[in-house]
Amino acid sequence: MSATAVHSLWATAGGVTSAAPGEKFQAPVIEYTQLMPVLIVIGAAVVGVLVEAFVPRRSRYYTQVFLTVVALAASFAAIIGLAAGGHGTTKAGIVAMGAIAIDGPTLFLQGTILLTALVAVFTFAERRLDPASHGNRVDSFAAQAASVPGSDSEKAAVRAGFTTTEVFPLVLFSVAGMLVFPAANDLLTLFVALEVFSLPLYLLCAVARRKRLMSQEAAVKYFLLGAFSSAFLLFGIALLYGYAGSVSYAEIAHVVDGSVTKAAPALAATMGNDALLLIGGAMILTGLLFKVGAVPFHMWTPDVYQGAPTPVTGFMAAATKVAAFGALLRLLYVVLPGLTWDWRPVMWAVAIVTMLGGAIVAITQTDIKRLLAYSSIAHAGFILAGVIAATPDGVSSVLFYLGAYSFVTVGAFAVVTLVRDAGGEATHLSKWAGLGRRSPLVAAVFAVFLLAFAGIPLTSGFSGKFAVFKAAADGGAGGLVVIGVISSAIAAFFYIRVIVLMFFSEPKADGPTVAVPSPLTMTTIAVGVAVTLALGLAPQYFLDLASQAGVFVR
Repeated sequence: MSATAVHSLWATAGGVTSAAPGEKFQAPVIEYTQLMPVLIVIGAAVVGVLVEAFVPRRSRYYTQVFLTVVALAASFAAIIGLAAGGHGTTKAGIVAMGAIAIDGPTLFLQGTILLTALVAVFTFAERRLDPASHGNRVDSFAAQAASVPGSDSEKAAVRAGFTTTEVFPLVLFSVAGMLVFPAANDLLTLFVALEVFSLPLYLLCAVARRKRLMSQEAAVKYFLLGAFSSAFLLFGIALLYGYAGSVSYAEIAHVVDGSVTKAAPALAATMGNDALLLIGGAMILTGLLFKVGAVPFHMWTPDVYQGAPTPVTGFMAAATKVAAFGALLRLLYVVLPGLTWDWRPVMWAVAIVTMLGGAIVAITQTDIKRLLAYSSIAHAGFILAGVIAATPDGVSSVLFYLGAYSFVTVGAFAVVTLVRDAGGEATHLSKWAGLGRRSPLVAAVFAVFLLAFAGIPLTSGFSGKFAVFKAAADGGAGGLVVIGVISSAIAAFFYIRVIVLMFFSEPKADGPTVAVPSPLTMTTIAVGVAVTLALGLAPQYFLDLASQAGVFVR
């Protein structure tokens, strides 16, 4: 076959028609204003890499923290500007040559991711929790990530006061991928965004200052299982392309509902083959459910949450869920609405085993970070109940739940960083006995977060659960709501068990101390408590906001 014929075939398959003789080639049109939130974060991440190369070591920490905070705040301001300009409602549309959708769900999820990342970055920058080492303040990250744990080079790096300030540009790259992930309007953009936000997380999990071998083990597990999930997603994309002749969400949806039947010559034999659609859709769902942490794709969650540096765990637990659920919603509501009767029974089963599995296994946990990991699995099941509703109320309830859950999670993990003994963070539950008597304020704050996780009234957790369960019941999934309520009751047991342990047990003489943090971590915890109480006591404004933002552009 000639090169011309190959190019022609490729161009036709990609939806590109060659220009007629004498006709000018059309340059791509990129709407930079609508893409500004993503561009600001990516630009700051690139500048952060240059800071590592050119700024003197003693100045890097302050430069990186300033750059990261300013970039996330500026990006959030750009989101507010787009929303005020009507890009979430009347001016919603597809930009960047069909690659990105700017609509209500996109702006709501991007805003949530940016605010979550902003408060999480304060815990990354915390340097007062550990005692100073050789006269230098230290943070949660390895002095020199490339050195072998316990080696002479690591000891020399600690003595010299090195710090891994690369974590800040890594966070920005990860956030940039998360911003694109729920906004992706074609399958290739979805895959690229997945890799952009996953690869920095694999690295961030491996750079804990203490328990470095456990941290590296967590990163390897996350990387290997993440690679499997990416492979599933990519193979699913290939099958859906074979089915529809396009990777565009709208084109695939048209082929699914039968409004497009004409195929490119190269794909005529496979287009419209339902086996490709069902297997491809199932594989893409598998890749997304892995990121969400739903059973049976959850096995990485407890080990990674326990082994990763706690600031990274908080950021990852909150922001990754928001991005992954956003992408899942767009896939099911925009690409596969014609397959609702096929995917709903499967998602029913996944939601049931996720809610019950996360709640029941959490009861057996003795490590606070593993307990919060299984708690996050149970919450993924609760959010799936809203996804399954397949109604506009379902979308808005999921958006609200994600916003509420993300701040509670970041705040809870910020509190975990404060309880310390000689070996660093004291995460074993037995160490938390009597914490309410030793440090009443910290224990009370953690109790507020646990009550929110349990869904107790007057907290954001209750408002979120009520919204998703109501949407599921209205959408004909009443049985799922009953199982959800039972799972919530089981989960409430282990949250309240921790509260009883903190306030009604005798503190041990050799128990851990509560470190006094800098204003950075205090801000993270204060914002977490404020949002938890605000969304619990007066949720209506935010429910209305989520409702306005709950319409996908097609």
